[in-house]
Amino acid sequence: MQGKTVLVTGGAKRVGAAICRRLHAAGAQLAVHYRNSAQEALALRDELNALRPGSAAAFRSDLLDLNALPQLVREVVEKFGQLDALVNNASSFYATPLAEVDEQQWNDLLGTNLRAPLFLAQAAADELRRRHGCIVNIADIHAERPMHGHLLYSVAKAGLAALTRALAQEMAPQVRVNAVAPGVIMWPENAAWVNEEQRRKIVAHTLLKREGEPDDIAKIVAFLIQDAPYVTGQIIAVDGGRSVNI
Repeated sequence: MQGKTVLVTGGAKRVGAAICRRLHAAGAQLAVHYRNSAQEALALRDELNALRPGSAAAFRSDLLDLNALPQLVREVVEKFGQLDALVNNASSFYATPLAEVDEQQWNDLLGTNLRAPLFLAQAAADELRRRHGCIVNIADIHAERPMHGHLLYSVAKAGLAALTRALAQEMAPQVRVNAVAPGVIMWPENAAWVNEEQRRKIVAHTLLKREGEPDDIAKIVAFLIQDAPYVTGQIIAVDGGRSVNI
């Protein structure tokens, strides 16, 4: 990762921050994208720069604004001189039962989980081809097995899985495109829909009988960027075996 620049969307906290820290520790320069989490993004930037001066920068952008995506890529390249990898981690997540689905939810959930990764890949394509770089999308095991009551989120992540494979075709041979599909890693911040008993039942369905850690995802992202030169078009489940035992 020495000398490589990586843009991580939604990189300010939770799994995104773990990805940033893991890649930075491997030697990468980090472009930490955020929308509303300015305090966390700037704190992470300062933390990484304290370890290696000038190695991290924070960039605010609304991923639902398609016009802002090429600008985000340009700002990263202007700052670091290059872009070697894009990690599409930013995501909206909340329940959308069929009877309650509306256009705003469609635009938000499909926008952050599917449309933004597509148009960011488009905006970054020339630079990634020039650098023989890669893309890692953060998908979800529920792309294959929809989560009850989360219709739009499941559809969006299924689209992201398909997008991963399609981009691998479109961007070959210069750019590799893969995805990581997490299982039970961190409960969502707005997880009022699941109580403690339901959480125990979900964890019980993992073969390893425990929750994962954000760094479990970060390790696979780092592997796909730096140690998998002959891997593209693949989706790796990091879920303690839950996807084979739902």
